[in-house]
Amino acid sequence: MFCNISRAPGKAGSRLFTLPAARSFSSSSLRCSIGSRKVSMSNFEKSKFINYQRIQDNLEVVKKRLQRPLTYSEKILYGHLDDPVNQDIERGVSYLKLRPDRVACQDATAQMAILQFMSAGMPEVAVPTTVHCDHLIEAFTGGPEDLERANVTNKEVYNFLSSACAKYNIGFWRPGSGIIHQILLENYAFPGGLLIGTDSHTPNAGGLGMASIGVGGADAVDVMANLPWELKCPKVIGVKLTGQMSGWTAPKDVILKVAGVLTVKGGTGAIVEYFGPGVESLSCTGMGTICNMGAEIGATTSIFPFNSRMSQYLRATSRSDIASYAEQFAPVIAADENAPYDEVIEINLSTLEPHVNGPFTPDLATPISKFKDAIKEHKWPEELKVGLIGSCTNSSYEDMSRAASICQQATDKGIKTKSLFTITPGSEQVRATLERDGQLETMRKAGGIVLANACGPCIGQWKRTDVQKGEKNSIVTSYNRNFTGRNDANPATHAFVTSPDLVTAMVFAGDMNFNPLTDTLKDANGNEFKFDAPSGAGLPSKGYDAGSDTYVAPQPENISDVDIDPKSQRLQVLAPFNRWDGKDAKGLKVLIKSKGKCTTDHISAAGPWLKYRGHLQNISNNYMIGAVNAENGEANKLKNQLTGEYDTVPNVAISYRDNGIRWVSIGEQNFGEGSSREHAALEPRYLGGTAIITKSFARIHETNLKKQGLLPLTFADPAAYDKITPFDSVDIVGLPSFQPRQPLTLVVHPADGSAEWSTPLNHTFNQDQIAWFKAGSALNHMADMHTKH
Repeated sequence: MFCNISRAPGKAGSRLFTLPAARSFSSSSLRCSIGSRKVSMSNFEKSKFINYQRIQDNLEVVKKRLQRPLTYSEKILYGHLDDPVNQDIERGVSYLKLRPDRVACQDATAQMAILQFMSAGMPEVAVPTTVHCDHLIEAFTGGPEDLERANVTNKEVYNFLSSACAKYNIGFWRPGSGIIHQILLENYAFPGGLLIGTDSHTPNAGGLGMASIGVGGADAVDVMANLPWELKCPKVIGVKLTGQMSGWTAPKDVILKVAGVLTVKGGTGAIVEYFGPGVESLSCTGMGTICNMGAEIGATTSIFPFNSRMSQYLRATSRSDIASYAEQFAPVIAADENAPYDEVIEINLSTLEPHVNGPFTPDLATPISKFKDAIKEHKWPEELKVGLIGSCTNSSYEDMSRAASICQQATDKGIKTKSLFTITPGSEQVRATLERDGQLETMRKAGGIVLANACGPCIGQWKRTDVQKGEKNSIVTSYNRNFTGRNDANPATHAFVTSPDLVTAMVFAGDMNFNPLTDTLKDANGNEFKFDAPSGAGLPSKGYDAGSDTYVAPQPENISDVDIDPKSQRLQVLAPFNRWDGKDAKGLKVLIKSKGKCTTDHISAAGPWLKYRGHLQNISNNYMIGAVNAENGEANKLKNQLTGEYDTVPNVAISYRDNGIRWVSIGEQNFGEGSSREHAALEPRYLGGTAIITKSFARIHETNLKKQGLLPLTFADPAAYDKITPFDSVDIVGLPSFQPRQPLTLVVHPADGSAEWSTPLNHTFNQDQIAWFKAGSALNHMADMHTKH
C-alpha cells in the first residue's frame, strides 16, 4: 500500500497563519440570525436551532483577515469563534475562544461536572446539554440481568443525575439507552456543528461531519454556564483516502494503520481531517469508527467532510430536515480548494490490509499477514480466551451485521465459538433493530452472549471469571483502547484491538494465529472450509427500530432542589480549593517519580472505582496506584519521607497534606494520555499537590490540571528527569511574575546533601489560565467573575 507522510509543500511557516490587523469589521456588525430557515438540532429539542448562518458570517470575517483557504475543521472552529473580529488565529499557538453548539456528559463524568455546575449558582444550562448513563453498568451474565443489577447498585447516582438534569434543563438518557457516542450520532450530531463531551471518544461524531471534542468536566461547566470555551488552535493533519474498501478490510483498519504511523502522541495538538475520493466508500458509522479511535493518537479530534453517506444516515435516523439544510450550506461546511495541511498522510483503501494492534498500547500496528510472526517473536499467549465486539467504536448496525454474517457461515458448517464471545450493541435503537432483523439471534446461536447497551468491558466494567488475576492470557476486541489492565484489571491480559470482523472469525478458531483471509477451519464433519469475506448493510433496509423509550426530557418545574446525603459514599458536595498564596512554592516533596507510560488509567483507575466518580474524597484513594515508581519499579509502593515507611501513593500524599507539606509528581512522555477523566486532575489537587512536572503532556490532561489550579510543567531539558531523585525536595520559582511563554525555574535540593541545582520549566499557560491558578481553580475564577457582575 502507499502510505506517506509529507510536509505540505509551500504551506509551512507561522506567518501564513497569523492574522493581519482587522479594520473593516466590528463584532456588532455581524449578523447573528439563524437565517430564513429554522431547523431543529434534534428531534428532542424542537426549539434549539442549527445556526449555519452564524458560521457563514464568522467565516466571511475570518477569511478576509487570513487571506487563505481554510480546511473543513478550521471552518467549523472559526465559524464558532466568540469574537471573529479580534481573535488571534495561529495554528499551534493561539488560544481560541469558541461557542460550542452543545455539551454531552456520560454518567461517570457527569457527576463531577454537575457538582461543579451546581456550585456556579446558575439556574439552568446555557446551551443544549445531555447526560447518558452508560459507564456504570457492569458486564457479567447478559444484558437484562446486568442492567437490572446496575439499576439497584447505582440507584443513588442515577437519582442524583436524573433530578439534576430535570432541575437544570438537561436531557437525560436512562441506563440501557446505549453508549453516549452512539446516542449522539443517532440523535444530536450534525455536519458543521461543534460539540464538547466529557469523554475522550467524543470525536465519534466526526463521522457525521461534526467537530466533537473530548474535554474535562470543568470545560463543560464553562460552556454550560455561558462562558466561551478555550481551545489551543490546533494544527491540521490531512489524511487523503484513495481507492475503495472491500473484502476483509474494514473502516477500523484505517485508524489502526494511522495509529501505527502517528503513534499515541503523534496527533497531539492537531485535528485529523480525512479527505479524498476514498471517503465515499465508507459508511457514516464507519467514518465514526475512524474518528472515535483518533483519541488513541492524542488528536484534538478527527473529522470527515460532509458527504452523501452522511445525508443518507441523517435521513435514516429521521433527520431529513438537517440533511437538506446541510446540503443547502454544503459550500460553507466544506474545505476550500488547496486548503493547507501541516502534514499529509495518504492511504490507498484498495490495498489496505486488515490490522491487529497491541498488546498494551493501541499504536503497535501489525498487518494480519505478519501477525503470526509477531506472536512467535514476542511470545504472546497463543490461545484466544475471549473475543469481544461492540463498544462506542464498533457497535453499529453495519458492524454487527458483518459479524453476524460470519456467525451464520459458522452455524451453517455446524460449529460454534471456541473462545468466549461477547456482543455489546451501541444503543437501544441498534439493539432493537438487530433483534428485529435476526442478527443477534444468529450470534447467540453461534455461541455469543449479548451484553447490555453500555460500555462494559471496554472501560473495565467486566466481572470476568474465566482467568485469575495475574494469569497470562490473550483477548481480542473491537474496542479502542488496550492499556495494561484496561478491560479486566488483570495486568497479564494481552489485549489486542482489531475490527469486529477479525474478532468474530478468530473466536471460532480459539487461536491467535488464525488468519481468516488465508487459513481454514474444520466443519462438523471434519471437512476444511474457509470463511467468505463478511457482508453487511451500512443502513437497515427496513429502517431503524427505536426500541424502548429511554429518554427523559427535562422538567425543571418538578424539582425544587437536588439533595445529596452528607453520609453518602457515592456523592459529595465540592468545597472550593484554596487560592494561591502569592509566593513561590518552596520546600515541596517529590511524591512520586513515575517511569514509563502513565495514562489516566494509571493515574485514576476505572473499573470498580467508577462508583466513586461523584465522591472526591473516596476516589482520591486510587491516585497513581497504577503508576510504576521509578525508585523500586513497583506500583503503589512509596517511601513516606516523614516516617521512612513504605505505603500506598494516596496514603503518602495524605500524610504530606495533613502535615502541611505540598508536593509535586514527576513523569515522562505524553503523561495523562487516554481518557478525559478530570478526576486524574482533581485528585492530586485534593491530596495536596502543587505541580505535575513531566517531559510532555497529553492535551486533555494538561488542560484538566490547569482547571483545578495545578501547575502542569515540562522539563525544558528532558535530562533533568533522569537527574532528579524521588527523595529530593524542590522549589518552583518565578510564580509572583508568572507570565505566558516565560519559563519558571525548578530549584532542586538533593536528598544526599550535594549542591542544589536548577533547571527551567516550560508551560503553556495563557493569561486567563494564569488567573485560574491564582484563584485556586477555574471554578473559583468563574465564581469571582459572577460576583463582579
